[in-house]
This record gives sequence, C-alpha cells and structure tokens, in this order.
Amino acid sequence: MSAQRTEPEPDSHVPVLYHQVLSALNPHAGGRYIDGTLGLGGHAKGILERSSPDGQLLALDRDPLSLERAGERLRSFGDRMHLRHGSFAQMRHFSNALNWFAVDAILLDLGISSAQLDDPQRGFSFRFDGPLDMRMDTTQALTASELVNHADEQELVEILQRYGEEPRAHQVARAILEARPLTTTQELAEVVRRFAARKRRGFDPCTRTFQALRIAVNDELGNLETGLDQAIELLAPGGRLAVIAFHSLEDRIVKQKLARESKDCICPPEQPICTCDHRATLRLLTRRPVRPDQSEVQQNPRARSSRLRVAERLGMA
Repeated sequence: MSAQRTEPEPDSHVPVLYHQVLSALNPHAGGRYIDGTLGLGGHAKGILERSSPDGQLLALDRDPLSLERAGERLRSFGDRMHLRHGSFAQMRHFSNALNWFAVDAILLDLGISSAQLDDPQRGFSFRFDGPLDMRMDTTQALTASELVNHADEQELVEILQRYGEEPRAHQVARAILEARPLTTTQELAEVVRRFAARKRRGFDPCTRTFQALRIAVNDELGNLETGLDQAIELLAPGGRLAVIAFHSLEDRIVKQKLARESKDCICPPEQPICTCDHRATLRLLTRRPVRPDQSEVQQNPRARSSRLRVAERLGMA
C-alpha cells in the first residue's frame, strides 16, 4: 500500500522540497526520527503525520523563537514530539538522552528560514536596515558586529574568501576597516557595494559578504561536518539521511562526505594495494541532487537554489 500523500498546511510557511523529502525519509508508524533544523515545522509536521499513530520525532533548532513558534504549531502531536534547543551537531547528545541509540531517518535542512531573513532585527538580510547580528542562536555571544568591527584585516579576508568566495576580498576587508565602526546592515551594505565584485545583473554584490559573515558567526560548516558524522552513526541499518543544501560550500561537504562513506576503499587511486581498511557505511540514493521543479520555484522563489541528497545506512557487517 502506498504512503498517503500529505500536503503542507496552506499558510505562509512553504517547506522546501516537501514531498521529495518525505518520500526520501519514508516515515512509518513506530519509527524514530530526527529533524536537525526544525525551522517553522513544515517538514516535521509531515513526518509526524506519516508516522502516525506512534512515530516519534526529535526536533532541534538553534533559534529559540523558531522552537517556540513550531512548538505551538505542532502541539497537537503531544508527547510524540521532543523539542530541544541546540544544533544538529549535538544530535547524538539529545538522542542518547532519550535512550535513542539508533533512528530510522534524519533530516538536515541547512537553509536559513524565511522568518529569520524577513526579520530586520535579526540582521541577516541587506534588504532591511537592522543591527549587525546574524545569530541563529540568539543566546550565543558572537555577533556579526563583533567580526565586522573587531576582526583584523587578515581575518576578514579569510572569512570573505572561505565562506563567501569573494574575488575582491582584500578590497572589501580594507574598506570595512576604514569605515568602522559600522552598526547596521545598511551601513555595511553601502560600504561593500562599492568594492565587491559584481556577478550578474540582478545579483547584489553584498550577497557574498553577508553569506560569509553569517556562516562565520554560526560556524555553519564546522557544525555541518560534525552533524553529518553523528547522523551516520545514529542511523539504524536501512535508515535514511536527507540533507538539503542551499549553496555550493555546504553542498560540497555533503556530497564529498556521502561519497566517501559509500566506498569500501578511500586510498589514493594511484595506490596499488588498499591499506585504509575503510568499509562503506552508506548507499547513495541520489547520484545527482534533487532540485525543485518550476512550479515549486514559482510558489517559493527561495527554493531555487536548494538541492537534496539522500543516502541509506547499510546493514552492519
């Protein structure tokens, strides 16, 4: 019998690649699931509905406000839902605390939520004037203002090059130093626009700098690497891992990790004899990333850059 097709609620929150994610995770009754980035709870709701009547979900988010909003939205699921404030890089800790040492599926949605982007006070977007914050977890100390106003030139250059792939990182960093103190997103945007490289018509030159600062403030790539390791360890044989990435830096990490863990040997190609003793732990279910179709992009333009990769945990040898 085929799984019932569950539609997202007709509200302002549109989960990216909703049906593709639920198909990949294949939730079922009695299963245990982890949503590592709860957001506003769109994917979580689908998982809980499809795993009715007794499937359970551990849902994590770094943003206390997202947890509060999603918690209200998902209240009807009662004790089938376990909400925790934290990063998916801590999923093993939260899972073990529930005495879950193996789970049936894990979702990591790496995108920043629309609610965060559209709130000027969070400081994520150059489209609004707000404080230089950019924290996903509003309880942490480090903000974008700290980096913009106190990092030295070389540190800023490294952030812009590594996390934003900004071709004119040296010029932008020097301009920021000369203009500081900077206190708002609009002040920073005005400085960056004069010196950052232009990519194409319609592309704001601030994009790379704002992305770079956000990734640095939240240690997004470091958390991703840790989270992927923990996810693979926590999956039961046959369990599914689905990861939605939104830019090439994070997608590259996901692609390389899943590819590595799907091989028995990871020795250099020129080495004639295998000495690594590595054994595959995953089977790739998506050789190429799943992308949104045109109708989804029209409904939700922010889904345009999303790409979904899925893998399945192999049985224990």
